[in-house]
Amino acid sequence: MSAGTDTQSERGLSHEARNLQWLLSNFVEDVPGVRSVAVVSSDGLLLLTSEPEADEADGTDEEAADGAAGRPKGPAGTSADLATVVSGIASLTEGAARLMDGGGVRQTGVSMENGSVFVMTIGDGSLLGVHADAECDMSVVAYHMALFVGRAGHALTPALRTELRQAIEEGR
Repeated sequence: MSAGTDTQSERGLSHEARNLQWLLSNFVEDVPGVRSVAVVSSDGLLLLTSEPEADEADGTDEEAADGAAGRPKGPAGTSADLATVVSGIASLTEGAARLMDGGGVRQTGVSMENGSVFVMTIGDGSLLGVHADAECDMSVVAYHMALFVGRAGHALTPALRTELRQAIEEGR
């Protein structure tokens, strides 16, 4: 087993929580250009992350934070920063949608000189955020985000969100 799985088992995560972490890890490994992924609650709290430092007690293991594939770290190197960015983008786009009578926001993409950020709403009001390379294929990222939301969205029950949030808090 990997160190991340051992840590999750030590925390006593449920089968559903471990399954969501597995889906998230596969997302990062399978989609070219993806740097990090986070699931954020509707109130902006980090629930689940692909960043290894969320499993580290002190968050200072640089080699682990870079990931097994030598992937660049997420924004400022922390999953909490990605959660903050995702929450902020979602809030801004929801406000814009209200002003423009555009209905609910389904997905947002921000293309920058050195990277991209994508935010997709999960059915329960949670958010899926992806930080990717600037050269990523946006349509491939969006497709895989939709797959993740379809597979994981129904599993994010209030009890599971609470369990995931407690696991993140205990890991710091």
